[in-house]
This record gives sequence, structure tokens and C-alpha cells, in this order.
Amino acid sequence: MIGLRLDRAALDNDHGLREGLLALNNRSALETSWLEPARFDHMVMSAFAALYVPETQALLLTFDQRADYDSPNFLWFRDRFERFVYVDRIVVDAAARGLGLARKLYEQLFDLALEAGHDLLACEVNSQPPNPGSDAFHAAMGFVEAGSAALTPEKTVRYLTRPLG
Repeated sequence: MIGLRLDRAALDNDHGLREGLLALNNRSALETSWLEPARFDHMVMSAFAALYVPETQALLLTFDQRADYDSPNFLWFRDRFERFVYVDRIVVDAAARGLGLARKLYEQLFDLALEAGHDLLACEVNSQPPNPGSDAFHAAMGFVEAGSAALTPEKTVRYLTRPLG
């Protein structure tokens, strides 16, 4: 396993970890979204799986259908699917790109989701502003379009799903 579980104990025992992962996320805020520390902590505590690669090289935050989470993208899936794991964000540090970290974290997530009895993964990718790297990655991982939404005049997304098993 490449990803380590991120939880309250990890955050409480290593104060630099929170700051490092927040900084990693916020450097990609255009593609994900900016997070404040309290929001980040809430997301970690509500996550189905929160995984990170040491030295804050990568972060993966996911939620299942039961999560206490208010993202409009997550809620789109919850309105349409009875059971799923939603990938809220996958972020890889620029210096670590090309090492296969995102693929390895997803493969670890596939195993965790299957072990928990899930049969569907879900995510969204920005179509405006475009994110061709994420589009190509998710297509290569077997995700297909399930819908789309205009969140603001400047931001539209494509909703993607991938069956498991």
C-alpha cells in the first residue's frame, strides 16, 4: 500500500502533516477547491477513505453515500445512486507527478471500496475551466460520463462513474 490513512490521530500527532496537506491541496485550488483548516479536518473525519503519500506528495479524499458532506457534486451523486464512493479530490504535488501515485492511490481505493461492499466509484472533473490531465487519467482508469452540471458561469463539471468488481 502506498497511501497511509489520514485520520484524527494522524492530524493530532503530526501538526506539520495538516499544514503540508492543506498547502498541497490549496496549490491546486483551481482544480479542487480552497480549504481552510476547519473544513479540511471535517472532511477527513467524514471521509470514507482519506489517504496520503508521505512527504505530502499526494492526497486522496473520498466519501460514501452516508457522509456528512454538503458538496453539490457529492449531492448530485447521492440523489442518483443508492450506494457509491465519491472521490472528492486527488492531488499530487507537481514534483511527484509522473510517478504513478494517483493511479496507485486509486487502486488502493478500489480495494477498500470493494472490501466495504461498494460497487461504484464516482467523481467529477472540471470541463470549464478544462482539466485535460484529469480527463485523460480518469478515462484511462475506466471512468465514463454519467452527467454534467454548470455550477457557476465560470465552472462546469462532468460527472463520472466507474463500476467496481
